[in-house]
Amino acid sequence: LKSLAEVINNTKDIMVMIEGHTDNVPIKTKLFADNWDLSSARAISIVRILTKDYGFDSNRITASGRSQFHPVETNETPEGRASNRRTEIILSPDLQELYKLLYQ
Repeated sequence: LKSLAEVINNTKDIMVMIEGHTDNVPIKTKLFADNWDLSSARAISIVRILTKDYGFDSNRITASGRSQFHPVETNETPEGRASNRRTEIILSPDLQELYKLLYQ
C-alpha cells in the first residue's frame, strides 16, 4: 500500500475506489451483521491506511462493499472462498476537467 500511495499521491488526476469482497459463507458477529458489513469494513480499512498513514487525499477515494456478489473463484472450495475474500483497488481518471470542456 505504501508503494501505491506514493504513485497515486503524485498523480492528481486519478480517482481511487477500494472494493471489499467476501465469500458466500454468511457471517453474523458483534462486529459484522452480515457479509455487506464485512466487505465494507475491508474496503474502509484500506481507505484509512491510505489516507491516515500515507496522506492520500480523502476527496479522491471511495470505499465500497460488494459482499459476496462478485466472486473471482468458486465458493465450493476453501481455496476459492479464500480468493473471494479480498479487496480490489480501482483507479480511474478524474473526468471533471473533460466535463468542463464538453459542457462549456
